[in-house]
Amino acid sequence: MKIREIKCKTALSKSNLPGLDYSLNPYRGCEHKCVYCYVPNVLRINRDEWGNFVDVKKNIPVVLAKELRIKKPGVVGMSTVTDPYQPIEEKYKITRFCLEQLLIHDFPAHIQTKSDLVIRDIDLFSKFSDIEVMFSIGTINDEERQTLEPNSASVDQRLNAMEKISNLGIKTSVFFGPIYPTIKREDIKDIIQTFKEYGVKEIMIDKFNLKKEIYDNLKKHGIGNVEKIKYGLYYNQISEEIFNICKEKKVKASSAF
Repeated sequence: MKIREIKCKTALSKSNLPGLDYSLNPYRGCEHKCVYCYVPNVLRINRDEWGNFVDVKKNIPVVLAKELRIKKPGVVGMSTVTDPYQPIEEKYKITRFCLEQLLIHDFPAHIQTKSDLVIRDIDLFSKFSDIEVMFSIGTINDEERQTLEPNSASVDQRLNAMEKISNLGIKTSVFFGPIYPTIKREDIKDIIQTFKEYGVKEIMIDKFNLKKEIYDNLKKHGIGNVEKIKYGLYYNQISEEIFNICKEKKVKASSAF
């Protein structure tokens, strides 16, 4: 893994994602090396390099502190093109330092992660007037997770972290996406029930973004059933079942896009 310390000129970027006013990415690159990640396409990074490097924005907490003094208050999404709690965060604590600045200025925060390292910062979360911690979970089968998200936290680690945060009264949610192609309609009830048992009251769902590079990468890693998600019917059937089960179990459900 190539780790490089860099300096950034800006911290907050305008976000066009639903529910977010700003995006804040403490790192460039991600150690999780998810096979389906869309970020290399967005940042125009060679897919073979993705997951093999991380640029640490060493000065971003200082830059953020200056920007928060003049920016209009709004929801800050951490993160949109990296995971704020990937393993390198344990050493550098850049995400934590940024959270401290957001807390000082009382900016709402929305965290999305695949890591249980997030529980380290529970002391900060509990002081926010408005914060949400969302866990990305595309399957509850950990063998499948290891294939598509090789360096991420296990499904159990995420679920246990989610339960711990939820039990403290901090809003938690699941980004159920991209929904793995191995999931069948009959699996949905057990999956939603699992999320609910670990404290989740809200689920956002998303499909695979099958740009050619991602499609080719999935095929390269021997992921089965890719052909059926190339077309919309599979996702439409699965999402319909998710909404039905969520309504039955009184769990709020929404589509990412």
